[in-house]
Amino acid sequence: MQLSDCTAKNTFSPGGDPTAVIQALRAEIASLKQQLDWFKRQLFGRKSEKRILEHPNQLDLSTLLGDAPPAADPTPTEEISYRRRKPKQRNADDVTDAGLRFGPDVPVEVIELSAPEFHGPDADQYEVIDYQITRRLAQRPGSYVVLEYRRPVWRHKASSSLREVPAPAAVFAGSLADVSLLAGILVDKFCYHLPLYRQHQRLQDAGITLSRSTLTNYTQRAIELLRPIYDAQWRHILQSRVLAMDETPIKAGRKKPGQLQATWYWPIHGEDDELCFTWSTSRGSAHVEQQLAGFAGVLLSDGYAAYDRYAKSRPQVTRAQCWAHTRRYFERAKDQDPAAQEALTRIGALYRVEQQIREQGLEGEPKRDYRSRHAGPMAEAFFSWCHQQRQRMDLLNSDPLAKALVYAENHQAQLKVYLNDPEVPIDTNHLERALRVIPMGRKNWLFCWSEVGARHVGIIQSLLTTCRLHHVDPYTYLVDVLQRVALHPARDVEALTPRVWKDRFANNPLRSDLDHAHGH
Repeated sequence: MQLSDCTAKNTFSPGGDPTAVIQALRAEIASLKQQLDWFKRQLFGRKSEKRILEHPNQLDLSTLLGDAPPAADPTPTEEISYRRRKPKQRNADDVTDAGLRFGPDVPVEVIELSAPEFHGPDADQYEVIDYQITRRLAQRPGSYVVLEYRRPVWRHKASSSLREVPAPAAVFAGSLADVSLLAGILVDKFCYHLPLYRQHQRLQDAGITLSRSTLTNYTQRAIELLRPIYDAQWRHILQSRVLAMDETPIKAGRKKPGQLQATWYWPIHGEDDELCFTWSTSRGSAHVEQQLAGFAGVLLSDGYAAYDRYAKSRPQVTRAQCWAHTRRYFERAKDQDPAAQEALTRIGALYRVEQQIREQGLEGEPKRDYRSRHAGPMAEAFFSWCHQQRQRMDLLNSDPLAKALVYAENHQAQLKVYLNDPEVPIDTNHLERALRVIPMGRKNWLFCWSEVGARHVGIIQSLLTTCRLHHVDPYTYLVDVLQRVALHPARDVEALTPRVWKDRFANNPLRSDLDHAHGH
């Protein structure tokens, strides 16, 4: 009551209309109540958009993005002064004690290597006089194993010359990391959102002593190896006739001491179920224009004005609007105005048509005809209803329902695009499901410390998310391509993208020595 009294004193004047003042106060109170209800729902309610309907066949929608947690302030590091020792010269193959220390409880798998001379006609001319030991850290799901390579050192009896079996090639020359460890770090961090400091704690619990900076270095170098594959996937996505695009925030890079700058990922979904996360420091239309330069086709997105500005200047681009975003405006208004329920029911009927199309397996022209005959009249009736509702005398411009009606009518042409194009989805829910990895990861690792790190997250999440879309195991994929990418012809790098890799290499992928040791 105190807020209303105070507002009334400030608003009312002797020459003013008391009725207008009361209406303004009621509108303000209703707006504040709506905001309070929205905040309560965000804190305590469910985020899902699923509705209990009379029609059990209606498609359930769900919003999959959570709220971004605030970025944590960077922890100040203590200044350490010491003199770095001059590194010792060592053989790249001999990495027995190159920073890898482990306790007696850590399992060690011994892999016996042999030389071709031991199996030839002169095998009796050689004798093993010693073994060189090379150890690499490998990973099983949930555990770690040290691979110990016993490399024979032999002497030719006649010439007394000594030779040894070389250690198998590693992903990084002289590295103590097996490819299984590199793939495991990436999958744990970006698929299961396990930050590196937690992985470091798990290593310590397993009796392994390895610095966190080493894990960071492995992550950065492995992602850089994958960059050409990401670029090839991005080029193929731009050849799509239908693209879905969205944006989601991420804190990345220092804006000023104690504060990180707000940046954005722009996930773009191609028609062959491929996804790329592009990144920019702003949410302006300049990034859209830069990334989609040369694109011709249909761009499906929400109602953000940057997409409209991009499409207006390009006649070869058709804008399509997401019905799920339109529906959310009416969802917010349903508690303030019962008429919003009518809008939700009408939109639900359009989704039932999409479910029937999926159940019948319709594609191409039959799909377009079915939409035209069933969804077309429903859409026209919906927009006629919206126009009628806007004529209501009791509806204020500030009311949530009024805003929903204006949004729907302003995007009427874009919302109808899908009716005449069978390749255009009704909404961007498929994209929102795919980009969920960013908000989920953000709840765990909070932010990217640098802009380079933000770009790396975009690269690896593009490949891993596409693996999931094509039902490719991310770990198997990474173990294969991390070994294959350095030897693969650059002109055919598209073969290593998850979409093509599934057909070319998935039946016989390259394995790590850990798998060979167990006969996989």
